[in-house]
Amino acid sequence: MKELFSNYNIEVNNEQVEKFDNYFRLLIEWNKKINLTAIINYEDVIKKHFLDSILLLKVYSKDLFTSKNIIDVGTGAGFPGLPLAIMLPDAEFTLVDSLNKRIEFLKEVIDILKINNITLIHSRAEELGINSDHREKYDICVSRAVAALPLLLEYCSPFVKKEGVLYMYKSLKVEEEIELSKNALSILNCSINKKILLAKEEDFQRYILEIKKENFTPEKYPRKPGKAKKKPL
Repeated sequence: MKELFSNYNIEVNNEQVEKFDNYFRLLIEWNKKINLTAIINYEDVIKKHFLDSILLLKVYSKDLFTSKNIIDVGTGAGFPGLPLAIMLPDAEFTLVDSLNKRIEFLKEVIDILKINNITLIHSRAEELGINSDHREKYDICVSRAVAALPLLLEYCSPFVKKEGVLYMYKSLKVEEEIELSKNALSILNCSINKKILLAKEEDFQRYILEIKKENFTPEKYPRKPGKAKKKPL
C-alpha cells in the first residue's frame, strides 16, 4: 500500500496503513449483508476506492485543509470522505448519505478505527441543503458520487460558504460534463477554477474539478427530492 500511494506522491504512515486495512476488512464483511461495493479484491479496493479518494492530496497540500469544515455528499461506503479523514486528522468531516444502512456501516468503521473527526448524517442532499444548520456552513464540499455534474452542483453547492470550494471527482467524460454544466454553474453562482488530471492509466483515469462558489445559492435551490434528476439545470 505504501509503495502504491508513494507512486502518486502520497505518503502514509503505519497507523494510517492499519486503518485502511481494517477499513477494507469491515467493508468486505458488511458487503456480504448490504451492497456497498462491486470491487472486493484487496489491491483493487486499495487503488480504486482508497487511493482514488485521496488522490487530490497528490496536487494539494494537506495544509490547505487544516481546520476546514468539509462535507462529503453522497458518501456511500465512505468515499471519498473517510479516507480523506484518515489522511487529514486536522480537518472536520461531515459524511452524508440517504441510506441508513450505509450510515450504520460507517458508524462501526469510525468506532473501530477510532476516527474522531467525522460526523455522520442520514439525509437526502436536497433536504439537508435547505436546513439552516448546514446550508452555506462548509468551507469545502467533496463528492465522488456517480452523478452528472449539473446534478452534483445542485446537490452540493448549497452546503458551501460564499467563496468556498467544491472538489468534484470525475473520470472519462469530464469534458462532456463540463459542457453540460454551463447553465447550472451560472444559476448556482459557481465557476470552474481548475480541471486537474490526477491519474492517466488506461483503467484508472481520474480528474478533480476545483469549483469556486462565487456568491450565495439562490433560495429555490436545491429543489425538492427528485426534481434535479428529472430536470437537470
